[in-house]
Amino acid sequence: MADSLHRCAWCGTDPLYVAYHDEEWGVPEYDARALWEKLLLDGFQAGLAWITILRKREGMRDAFDGFDPEIIARYGEADIERLLADARIIRSRAKINSAIKGAKIWLEMREGGEDFSEWLWSFVGGTPIQNAWTDGGARPVATPESEAMSKALKKRGFTFVGPVIVYAFMQAVGMVNDHGVECFRHRQVRAMARA
Repeated sequence: MADSLHRCAWCGTDPLYVAYHDEEWGVPEYDARALWEKLLLDGFQAGLAWITILRKREGMRDAFDGFDPEIIARYGEADIERLLADARIIRSRAKINSAIKGAKIWLEMREGGEDFSEWLWSFVGGTPIQNAWTDGGARPVATPESEAMSKALKKRGFTFVGPVIVYAFMQAVGMVNDHGVECFRHRQVRAMARA
């Protein structure tokens, strides 16, 4: 029997994309390390399709030591060369260097007593923005919130965090519910928001 659930049109029919849409996209994420991993992956996506990242995500997790900031922050030239030779990942020196720099900043924030999750969520007032787009309706590629978060991330030294990348990140981690109102996940994701 065919699946009769109405989904956001962007996920198409690729099983990996459908699973990502049905299980992850838009689910509010509050774990600081998981948020950093997602921001890192969104930076690696710059100039590419998200499906490319989904197809490489497990290889990237393995190659980047589970996206452990403490390990990545210590990466040196040998690690960079190892990563550049690994076909399982996006092999961009600039993006690899960005990941290393981002890990160091994440650790500095933590050591300074700042919670990365609380800091990021402060850009949406601590609770997801609930949009009510129709499935075929256009969504913005950036918003005042994503522009503010982008500017603040850049000020801290993060790279590959322009307002469009940041808005995609905000959608993915549930800071914004951009599931179409007809999509079966819209209500489910809305119900997951912290009060």
